[in-house]
Amino acid sequence: MRAGLGAGRFTTARLTVIRVKNGQGAPHPLAGDEMRALRQLRRSQETGSRFLFVNERGASMSPDGFARMLSRAGARCGLPNVHPHMLRHACGFALAEKGRDVRQIQDYLGHRNIQNTTLYTAMAPNRHDKIWQ
Repeated sequence: MRAGLGAGRFTTARLTVIRVKNGQGAPHPLAGDEMRALRQLRRSQETGSRFLFVNERGASMSPDGFARMLSRAGARCGLPNVHPHMLRHACGFALAEKGRDVRQIQDYLGHRNIQNTTLYTAMAPNRHDKIWQ
């Protein structure tokens, strides 16, 4: 997944997600606190920096670099073998827990095949709570 943020200007509260592996891309909303955090991060960087998320050398953060950083953070928290795809699964499960429609979750996650999405809703413990309401 790559994210476009309008050249770092943050003029809209949307993150454009361009998916790899033939997934469907989509604009995703950003909450006010997320926008403030992104603007604060931008202000903390050197003037003229081309990238928002950078590595220790100031170069753009690569997918492998992000995976290593997340794995190290997980290990420090006592969670071995943490990888970026776990964030995607956590998002799917959280949306299912909120009772979101499976088609909406499918679209948000960019799944072309709904069978990749039904896993999240099938495992939601509250999936039948409001079935008769």
